[in-house]
Amino acid sequence: MQRQLIECVPNISEGRDRAKIDAIASIVETVEGVRLLDVDPGKATNRTVITFVGEPGPVCEAAYRLIKKAQELIDMRGHKGEHPRFGATDVCPLVPISGISMEECAAWAKKLGERVGNELGIPVYLYEAAATEEKRKNLANNRSGEYEGLPKKLKDPAWKPDFGPAEFNDSVARSGAMAIGARNFLVAYNVNLNSTSTRRANAIAFDIREAGRKVKQADGSEVQVPGKLKSVKGIGWFIEEYGVAQLSLNLTDITVTPVHIAFDEACKAAEARGIRVTGSELVGLIPKQALLDAADFYLQRQQRSLGISEREKIKIAVKSLGLDDLGPFDPQKKVIEYMLEDANSERLVRMDLKRFSEETAGESPAPGGGSVAAYVGALGVSLGTMVANLSAHKRGWDDRWEEFSQWAERGEKLRNELLFLVDEDTRAFDRIMAAMGLPKGSDEEKAARKAAITEATKGAIKTPLRTMQVCVESMDLMKAMANIGLQASVSDAGVGALCARTGAVGGYLNVRINCAGLDDAAFKEKVLKEAETLKAKAEALEAEVMALTLAKV
Repeated sequence: MQRQLIECVPNISEGRDRAKIDAIASIVETVEGVRLLDVDPGKATNRTVITFVGEPGPVCEAAYRLIKKAQELIDMRGHKGEHPRFGATDVCPLVPISGISMEECAAWAKKLGERVGNELGIPVYLYEAAATEEKRKNLANNRSGEYEGLPKKLKDPAWKPDFGPAEFNDSVARSGAMAIGARNFLVAYNVNLNSTSTRRANAIAFDIREAGRKVKQADGSEVQVPGKLKSVKGIGWFIEEYGVAQLSLNLTDITVTPVHIAFDEACKAAEARGIRVTGSELVGLIPKQALLDAADFYLQRQQRSLGISEREKIKIAVKSLGLDDLGPFDPQKKVIEYMLEDANSERLVRMDLKRFSEETAGESPAPGGGSVAAYVGALGVSLGTMVANLSAHKRGWDDRWEEFSQWAERGEKLRNELLFLVDEDTRAFDRIMAAMGLPKGSDEEKAARKAAITEATKGAIKTPLRTMQVCVESMDLMKAMANIGLQASVSDAGVGALCARTGAVGGYLNVRINCAGLDDAAFKEKVLKEAETLKAKAEALEAEVMALTLAKV
């Protein structure tokens, strides 16, 4: 069963006092199983966005402790800032990441809201997927009037909190109210302008946000004219810290309006008003795919190949969106998947070439031939992909860039899978060793140990078999590049084919040796038959590519 993971992104009304911010954020790490990912303070907004992840129960416990600490340290009676707010912990959304539905997330939000209201005496409004009525789904409605409007709002029966006191007592005067909910991944995104005018920034925000603006008619009535982009909320403000005006956008569904589309439309709307966008800023974290999609968007506009590495795509996205306009942008600290990466899962592929060769030469049996076969295969397909990318960029072949881009994208996908198999082969060996270390005192333990060894051995066979499959598939790329690719790089396609054939035959040897200790005759027969077929294909394809290569060099 897939592990349930949720993200929690509380926004606290303190962005200037680092000691308070750290005291509040660090409380999250007192809960076992919760990982603090990001703390992003803003001086002008006097607000900090805190991000942490984990399983629902521990995350909700961490959120409760954070809200309690913020209640202790933040006094809303003296709070001022550019961002709308109505509480010490202003908003606390739960976001489903994996293994959990939005409905389940909403149920956890309600439990958290009830506990905060009952135990901390903070008025709580449920919003988005956890909302108890339609008008409360929108965070802006719950927060309307902000902190200053709370005494009046709490007296209004229509705005009685879902949990907590419906009165502006001394405790509430200090803590304010808060919103707790469940929502999809929201990207808080600021676009920087070469202007200091809040009014003009607001006008641009109104042009593009979904709600648009109210427009007065000839008869004096007002109508709401929607903006260009769906699932976008926004206002304009001046940030004294940077000395510029910004569009403060909330992209509430990046599958509807991706980051690059929001940025592009902001550029158009700003230019129409005589203002230039100089860059942008992420508040909190962003999914990796959002930046990869942005890179593809701009690469397509430039008629450049999309089959480049993830690292290069992230660089292109950062530069294209101007995410480093106001300061350095570190993807390792801003991309949620990178924050959650387990370095041990890529122990080998994270090594430099020298360290990898040293590790292979050492006394340990892993990494062994299976890992090296996968790595050699990755080098082979890398060469084929290089030829495709060079061909896509060749002068005079502009009408063929998409053809070569498709080949390069295919190669990049295969390269990434082979790199995964480098470490997977070592992990497969580790699983065999773990199974062999199981207890064998009783008959039951012996049976369980034997079954575990069999399953682990099958895994150690399937991994090099997959290396063979991917290496053979990659040779289609090298054959195509030797045939139609850049003439000056045909030798690279040939070397790529040699590497791919080596990776496939290396995988074949590992399949055979691992089959030797397996009792399952039917499984063994099937796997060895497929391995023989793949080996023959690899050798035949290598011969074809070498013939094409030698004819041209």
